Amino acid sequence: MVQPPPIESSDDEAAAARLVQACNQVRQQVARIVVGQDEVIEQLLIAILARGHCLLEGVPGLAKTLMIRTLAESMHLSFRRIQFTPDLMPGDITGTEIIQEDPTTGRREFIFERGPIFTQMLLADEINRTPPKTQAALLEAMQEHEVTTAGTTYRLSEPFFVLATQNPIEQEGTYPLPEAQRDRFLFHVVVNYPSRDEESEIVDRTTSTFQTTVDPVVSGEDIVQFQQTVRRVPLPPHVKDWVLDAVRAIRPQDEQSARWAKELIQWGPGPRASQQLVLASKARALLHGRPSVSIEDVQSLALPVLRHRVVPTFAAEADGITVDNLIGRMIQEASKAPARVL
Repeated sequence: MVQPPPIESSDDEAAAARLVQACNQVRQQVARIVVGQDEVIEQLLIAILARGHCLLEGVPGLAKTLMIRTLAESMHLSFRRIQFTPDLMPGDITGTEIIQEDPTTGRREFIFERGPIFTQMLLADEINRTPPKTQAALLEAMQEHEVTTAGTTYRLSEPFFVLATQNPIEQEGTYPLPEAQRDRFLFHVVVNYPSRDEESEIVDRTTSTFQTTVDPVVSGEDIVQFQQTVRRVPLPPHVKDWVLDAVRAIRPQDEQSARWAKELIQWGPGPRASQQLVLASKARALLHGRPSVSIEDVQSLALPVLRHRVVPTFAAEADGITVDNLIGRMIQEASKAPARVL
């Protein structure tokens, strides 16, 4: 069995401390611009530390774009935004070849003009407004961190993240993301309305002469090092068993799945869900000052990791049972299950 080395040396402890300090500084910088949304910001930080991508869902006006842009500024990452529309083509994202003539020789040759995907943090705004052919232009970049065009492969700068947004209330003329692409996202984060006090502060800031700036507090090189630190966090065997049992319980094709799951779930999460749930939990453990993953970390991140990987049956949808209800039931039952004997 392959296990990461435990964080117990002085170097590892120092790396973990630098990670926590840097994330706290990023939070402070983002809070200069964005009011509230602490849970969403934490999940975005976890996704970045786990080298994953995020799908944000929320109604218009909840500062999703502002939040992502501010996060990129505080991390000193290059940032690009693509507004997805029905007429957007794959080449508008990845880039296209153009003919260029050498003024001295008169010789013409194809030159690759890089698209907006060649950045470190890419905001795919309203990703469900473009057809699947264009959505698929992101697949290779999200999985392999590279772009292939005309037989040539180009590596993307590290770190590289795709943060996509979609509007849950306006579904006319939209193209739901294919399951294969949704599975590439580490988190499906739901952005909720602010509280009354938070909304009051938003009004005060945006209707007065209030101005502030964001200072970069970490670099891309720091983030790459933090990602390696996260992978060194040990995973206790009982926590890994909890993850495996929980994910397989909502996989109706599995013999060990719960009986209710076979009736209410059409398709369950694949092995990538287990991998990313563990990796995200390692990042959360460090952010909360723990040297190893706990079941609390896994339970806290089960919803954003699994909600876009579960397809309910028609009967479940007809009864008003949501994916969040199904995952919540799984967490509740898994928490009551007797611990395995090691």
